[in-house]
Amino acid sequence: MTRIEEAEHLLDAMTPGEKAQLLQRLARDLGSSFPGIDSVPGVCGGEACISRTRIPVWLLEQARRQGATEADLLRSYPTLRAEDLSNAWAYVRAHRAEIDGAIQANEAA
Repeated sequence: MTRIEEAEHLLDAMTPGEKAQLLQRLARDLGSSFPGIDSVPGVCGGEACISRTRIPVWLLEQARRQGATEADLLRSYPTLRAEDLSNAWAYVRAHRAEIDGAIQANEAA
């Protein structure tokens, strides 16, 4: 039996209150994760990047602020998918100060 199957079996036996407690725990554990976004020490200076790439989220946001459309970005970065941009924009909304700081630091460099 896989872990997922075990978890499903346990969920079936839980009360609604226990499920709510588990959901709160999962939300806390996953609160800092963003699907499709990775921050790896030693890769792009640890900046948040699109998974499978070395494209920093701040770079995409900077391009968007300068007028690039999603279509422009997808043409400029052929490895990107529309889903990647959606994930990037969600990350930007949740980490505005981090992204603003990265843009400022890279403009000053």
